[in-house]
Amino acid sequence: MAPVVPPPDPSGERMLETTDLTRRFGGVVAVDRVSISVGRGELCGVIGPNGAGKSTLFHLVAGHLRPNAGRVRLEGRDITALSPDRRARLGLAIAFQSVRLFRGMTVLENVMVGAHAWTRHGFWEAFLRLPQHRREERAILDRAVQALDRVGLRADASRLAESLPIGQQRIVQVARALCGGPRLLLLDEPASGLRAGERAVLADLLRELRAEGLSMLLVEHDVAFVTRLAGRVTVIDRGRVIAEGTPEAIREDPAVIAAYLGRERERRSA
Repeated sequence: MAPVVPPPDPSGERMLETTDLTRRFGGVVAVDRVSISVGRGELCGVIGPNGAGKSTLFHLVAGHLRPNAGRVRLEGRDITALSPDRRARLGLAIAFQSVRLFRGMTVLENVMVGAHAWTRHGFWEAFLRLPQHRREERAILDRAVQALDRVGLRADASRLAESLPIGQQRIVQVARALCGGPRLLLLDEPASGLRAGERAVLADLLRELRAEGLSMLLVEHDVAFVTRLAGRVTVIDRGRVIAEGTPEAIREDPAVIAAYLGRERERRSA
């Protein structure tokens, strides 16, 4: 059975690179010439106060927004103009902040949806139950079971996905992403709203995936959660990169401290 996660690549080649990404909404510059990169097998974090431009940057990388300027490259290929589904076929998978599960479907069925990016047979093969479709369907089932094994949810495969606690629903989303055999996993605020125990389970899973060689870009508000996981962190504020470096350096950076404390003061005085 093919592995869910690609093996580590010691070449050090960049998996993801953005160059001078810029996005405006009317007169507001939400992302201002942001350049970041993720190496193969690397977990990189992007943090910033609320309203810093993190979500806009995430959607620019995912393909849900188009930049006004700048480029996005995946494994050296320019994907700036590609749709989200084309990016998925190239190995870019997404776990959203808001849980996006299919209600009325089991955990296993939800995870199987993640394999759509590499399916090759269409409506008529499925309708006629042709042999090639049956083989593909079996391969998708095997991938989904393997992904559930990987995230520790095999025992819940037959449960309705919406019946799980929110922490496990987030992990179902990760399993669905793994089912497609991603080259790069984008995570948008995955720890948001989770209890301490759920956050610990999620953090352990991300550490294990990183150790297995999966490249990840983790976009989060929570500084502590990111700095415990990422090898390198980029900090943005008001759409611009204000710091980049190791978690240790980021925690002590005066610009980062000022950005977070300044936004907190603004919130309290509002």
